[in-house]
Amino acid sequence: MSTSRRVIVVGGGLAGLAAVTRIAEAGLPVDLFSMVPVKRSHSVCAQGGINACNEVARQQGYSEHEHFDESIFGGDFLAHQPPVYEMTHWAPRIIDLLDRMGVPFNRTTEGQRDLRLFGGSLYKRTHFAGATTGQQLIYALDEQVRRWESEGRVSKYEHWEFLWPILDEEGLCRGIVAQDLRTMQVRAFRADAVVMATGGNGLIFGKSTNSVICTGAAASRCYQAGVRYANGEFIQVHPTAIPGADKLRLMSESARGEGGRIWVPRRAGDSRDPRSIPEAERYYFLEEKYPKYGNIVPRDIATREIFDVCVNQGLGVGGGNMVYLDLTHLGRAYLDRKLGGIIEIYEKFVGDDPAEVPMKIFPGVHYTMGGLWTTYTPRPDGRGMVHGAPNSMMTNVPGLYAFGEVNYQYHGANRLGANALLSCIFDGLFCGLGVANHVRDLARSANDLDGSLFDAAVRSEQAKIDRILGSLGDENPYAIGAALGDEMTAASTVIKTEARMLEARAKLAELRERATRIRLSDTGLWTNQNLSYAHALQDMLVLAEVILEGGILRQESRGSHYRPDFPERDDARFMKTTVAEWDAAERTCRLSLEPLGQELVQPRKRSYGKVESSPSKPAKAPQAVAAGS
Repeated sequence: MSTSRRVIVVGGGLAGLAAVTRIAEAGLPVDLFSMVPVKRSHSVCAQGGINACNEVARQQGYSEHEHFDESIFGGDFLAHQPPVYEMTHWAPRIIDLLDRMGVPFNRTTEGQRDLRLFGGSLYKRTHFAGATTGQQLIYALDEQVRRWESEGRVSKYEHWEFLWPILDEEGLCRGIVAQDLRTMQVRAFRADAVVMATGGNGLIFGKSTNSVICTGAAASRCYQAGVRYANGEFIQVHPTAIPGADKLRLMSESARGEGGRIWVPRRAGDSRDPRSIPEAERYYFLEEKYPKYGNIVPRDIATREIFDVCVNQGLGVGGGNMVYLDLTHLGRAYLDRKLGGIIEIYEKFVGDDPAEVPMKIFPGVHYTMGGLWTTYTPRPDGRGMVHGAPNSMMTNVPGLYAFGEVNYQYHGANRLGANALLSCIFDGLFCGLGVANHVRDLARSANDLDGSLFDAAVRSEQAKIDRILGSLGDENPYAIGAALGDEMTAASTVIKTEARMLEARAKLAELRERATRIRLSDTGLWTNQNLSYAHALQDMLVLAEVILEGGILRQESRGSHYRPDFPERDDARFMKTTVAEWDAAERTCRLSLEPLGQELVQPRKRSYGKVESSPSKPAKAPQAVAAGS
C-alpha cells in the first residue's frame, strides 16, 4: 500500500471524530473537514445520555438483546436488523472505552456508572454525564483526535464547507471539493475514501432544535452526485422543546427520565399560576393514557399526544400550543446534580427557574431517521455484521461512506432517545476499519490520477458560486428559506395528509423557481455567510422534495410518519425502505421501494399499552415515572 493514501472525513461531530480516531489507529492519514471548530459541532448539544446494557442494568433483567429488541420495536420494524444487533451488542464496550477516555459519567454512591430511564424502555439503561452528555463525549473524542494530530496523522480543516464529491471515470469517490468559509477559496482535495458524517437537515423545517448549520446540504449534494437517499420521510419531532422566535431549544428526554411529568390544566383556558392548580385539576395525559410507560413513551407517541391535547382538545397552556413539563417536585439539589445543563438553558432563555415553576414546552423538529443509502455485509446467521468488511456503511458510490445521523440504517421509522450518540460512535469505531480496508484494497491511489479530474471539479463548483454571486434577481434567499420551513413543518412533520402534501408539492415547485431569481445582499469574497446560505438553499430545496415525495408515497402510519388518511401500519405494502435517486435530466427524484433483509425479530403490533382516558377524569397514581437513584 502506498504511504500517500489518505482518507477524508467530512463532519466534526461524534461520528466524524470516532471515524478519524479509528482510521488513524489503522495507520492511515486523515483530513478532517468541519464548518465550525470541532468542539462546536452539533453533537455538543446532545443532552440526555447514551444507551448500553451494563452489570447494573443486567441486575434489572436487562440485556443486549433487550436493547436490540427495543430499538427494532421502537423503529416500527423498519431498521435493518443486523446493524442494530451489532450496535447494541457493541454498546457496553463503547461505554467502557469512553470511561477510559475520561468521560465524567454520573456515578452512584457505590461508584457504579449511574443509569436513567429513557423513552421506549421500562429499564434504566441510559448512561449520562449530567445533562451535557454530548459535550463530554465530543471533548473526550476530540482529545483522541488531537493526539493523532500532534503525531502528524490528522490534519484539521475547520471553517471549510463540503461542496461536492469527486468521482473518477470508474465511479469511485476520489476526493472532495471544499470551500474555505473565511477566504471563500474553492479547492479540490484528493482521497482514497470519503466519510460523510454531516448530521441532520433540521433547517429545511425552519426552526428546529438543530444548529443553524444543519441544512442537509452536504447530503443533498451527494444525492445529486448519484448517491441514493433512503427513508427521507421519517422526521423525528421531539416532544419537549422551548418555543422561540429564532429557533427551538431542546429540553432533553432526560427530564422525563428523571421523573419530570407532562400535564395541562383540565379546564380549557385556565390561566392560573400552575403552582396554584391542585393535583385533581391537572391532566397528566401521558400517565393516564399509557399507565405502563407514562412520561417515557417513545418520542413520536408523546409528540402526537401533545399535539392532540393542544390542537384538537384546546387544553394547551393559556389556550396556546404549550404544555407543562414539571420538575418542581424533584428538588433543587437533585436537579442540579442530574439535570443542571438543561436547567441553565431554560433559565437563560425563558427566565423562570424550573425548580420553582413548571417549564412550558412544545414539540420541535429534532432528528432525521432517513439519510444516505448504505450497505453492509451481514454475518451468515444475521446476528450482526462482518467486522472490517470494506462495504460497512458504504453508499452505492464506491469509496463514499455515510456515518452517524446522515446514515439511515439504525433507527427505522422512529429513533429511541439516547440511541443517537451510540449509533454515531459505533459507526466510527466499527465501520472505520472497513474504510481502512477499502483503501488498502484499491489498485491505485487518488494521487496517481491525472490532475484534470480535480481541476474540472473545482471549475464546476466555482461556476455555481459565480452564478449565485452574479444573480441580479428580486428574491431574498432568507425569505425563501423561511417559506420553505413553514411549508415543510406544516405539511410533513407530526401529521401528514395527502391533500396537504400535494399542496406543499406545488409550493415547493414555486420556491424552487423563486430560488433561481435570488439576489445577495453581500457579494464580497471574505467570510460571506450570505453566499454560503444561498448556496445551501438550492440543495435544501432538492432534499425537501425527497422528504415530501416519500411521505406521499408511503400510504400508511409507521413510527414518526403518521397519516390519518392511512392510520394503520401496512406491512404487506410498506415494510420496505423508500429509496430516492436523483434524475439529473429532469431535475427531480425517482422513488422506489426496497425490501428489508433478514429478520431476527418478527414484526408485531407496536403498542405501549395505550388506554382511553378523558381530561375530565382525575389522574391515577403514575407508574414508571419515579426519579430513581
